[in-house]
Amino acid sequence: MILEAASRLLMAGGPAAVQVRAVAAEVGMTDAAINHHFGTREQLLESLLRFGGSKLKAELRTVLGAWADGPVDPAALVHTLYALYAGGYAALAIALHQSGWRDPGSGMLDEVVDRLHDQARLHCASTGATPPSRETIQLTMAALHQAVALEPLFGGEFRRSVGLDTAARDRTLDWWITLLRTTLTGQSGPR
Repeated sequence: MILEAASRLLMAGGPAAVQVRAVAAEVGMTDAAINHHFGTREQLLESLLRFGGSKLKAELRTVLGAWADGPVDPAALVHTLYALYAGGYAALAIALHQSGWRDPGSGMLDEVVDRLHDQARLHCASTGATPPSRETIQLTMAALHQAVALEPLFGGEFRRSVGLDTAARDRTLDWWITLLRTTLTGQSGPR
C-alpha cells in the first residue's frame, strides 16, 4: 500500500514528489509509521525502485505468457518497458544512481532473452536463415533497455540533436520493434 502510494506520487511529480510526509498523507499514516517500515527516505526510494522492478517482471511474465500461444511479438515487450520508465522510474533510477546507489541485481531480462533466442532459432530453422547468437540478442536487449529507460528523460533531446521532430518518439519505439523482429529472423536490421 505504501509503495503503491509512492509510485503514484512518483508518476505525478517525479522523485522529488516522493516525500515521507506525502506518502504518509496518501495512505493515512504518520511519518513515523512510514519511517518504521523503510527507515529513511533514501531507503523508501530504493524500495520503490525495487518495487518498480518487481512490477516490470510481473508485466514481462504477462508478455511472455501471451507469446506461449504463438510467435513472439516484440511490440508488447517494447511498450511494456517504455511504460514503466515513462511512469517516473527512469528519473528515480538516475536520482538514486547520482546519490551513489548501485543495483546489485542482475538478469532481470534473462527470461526474455531466452524466449527471444528460442523463437529466433525456431524461425530460422523453418526459413533456413542463420539464427542470431544468444549474445546478439543480449546486446540488442541491453541497447533496447537502455534506450527505453532513457527515453522519458532524454529522448526528445537526442532526437532533436539529429533533426527529428518531437513527434518522432513513437517512430523511435517502432524502430526498436522492427530491429528486434529483424534480429530474431536473422536479417541485418531495419533500414
